[in-house]
Amino acid sequence: MKISRRSVTALAAVTALGLPALALAQQAPIKVGVLHSLSGTMAISETVLKDTVLMAIDEINAKGGVLGRKLEAVVVDPASNWPLFAEKARQLLTQDKVAVVFGCWTSVSRKSVLPVFEELNGLLFYPVQYEGEEISRNVFYTGAAPNQQAIPAVEYLMSKDGGEAKRFVLLGTDYVYPRTTNKILRAFLKSKGVAEADIMEEYTPFGHSDYQSIIAKIKKFASEGKKTAVVSTINGDSNVPFYKELGNQGLKATDVPVVAFSVGEEELRGVDTKPLVGHLAAWNYFMSLKNPTNDAFIKRWSDYAKAKNIPGHKDKPLTNDPMEATYIGVHMWAQAVEKAKSTDVDKVRVAMAGQTFNAPSGFVAKMDEKNHHLHKPVFIGEVRADGQFNVVWKTPGPVRAQPWSPFIPGNEKKKDEPARMAQAK
Repeated sequence: MKISRRSVTALAAVTALGLPALALAQQAPIKVGVLHSLSGTMAISETVLKDTVLMAIDEINAKGGVLGRKLEAVVVDPASNWPLFAEKARQLLTQDKVAVVFGCWTSVSRKSVLPVFEELNGLLFYPVQYEGEEISRNVFYTGAAPNQQAIPAVEYLMSKDGGEAKRFVLLGTDYVYPRTTNKILRAFLKSKGVAEADIMEEYTPFGHSDYQSIIAKIKKFASEGKKTAVVSTINGDSNVPFYKELGNQGLKATDVPVVAFSVGEEELRGVDTKPLVGHLAAWNYFMSLKNPTNDAFIKRWSDYAKAKNIPGHKDKPLTNDPMEATYIGVHMWAQAVEKAKSTDVDKVRVAMAGQTFNAPSGFVAKMDEKNHHLHKPVFIGEVRADGQFNVVWKTPGPVRAQPWSPFIPGNEKKKDEPARMAQAK
């Protein structure tokens, strides 16, 4: 077939207009940022969340991707270094041109990146329980607010089933999440008639490893008459020496129960849990939950961990709450992009309102239409000898998040529209 000079000229003109380039761009992968510590004190908790994002991306790609395009992960390691989180976030948004970022664990890392996401109008999905006192147009919070974890846990400890605790040790890592959560819990306890003298508050730095004197101090506090419970907001690899020392000093759950907000199946992996039987954790998901959705989730993770040779998990695959929250977030974002027919942040933000997903918890997770937080069930589990949890209490259904705690003065005047944002001081 002969091609005329006029046809060649027309083809050249079309090429000059960039239409083939546009077609290629429409077929190019959609880049997705992964911002989790793969080294440093928080790697014990965060590394598996990176792998959870990658698993969800593989699932979505196997079904054709999003908008007919494959997802491509861009993984960075902020190395448990809070200023580096902001630097890596800026890199992902400006250099790597990612459409969305899944990441952060600690609130100090989230607060480090928040100005970057708001300045550049990026989108962050944050998958971990936190202290509340914040709403941003640029963040979707798939972990728990205090009324979806901390408050129900302490209410349980005060109940007959929970041992009717009268004295409380608020023990945490020294940063914004434990301090703000404990500020809320102090006000809550006082509203229930707990005296100031019956509340002990202690903090340790990130990476702290010597809990001998603190456990001894807790034992002394608990020996002063009233039933005592410990509320732990220790984060990262410090949980391993804390729980080991708990066992070494024989502080049993029948004597002084510990309820943790940042300890799940993954953190207990390296601990002899036999002396810890009966101690508690409050989460919105446990691996031990029995339902078809969770069975499928566990199998997918097990198969993925073995196929990818993930250290620890290839032999003993575990799932936990932040993994579930991460998994929900990735799939909800993909659903919102399909609904918006675009990866544009402003359009996806609108499409996220009211998104639902059949969660491994056994409930339908829903993204609130106003406050960018998930409606989530609450579970309290007791540690078993095998490092899993027996659920001893749960809410009847999902609970709507209260980002602005009613136990912080002045919050009653605040609205929960995502246009509004305030940072905990």
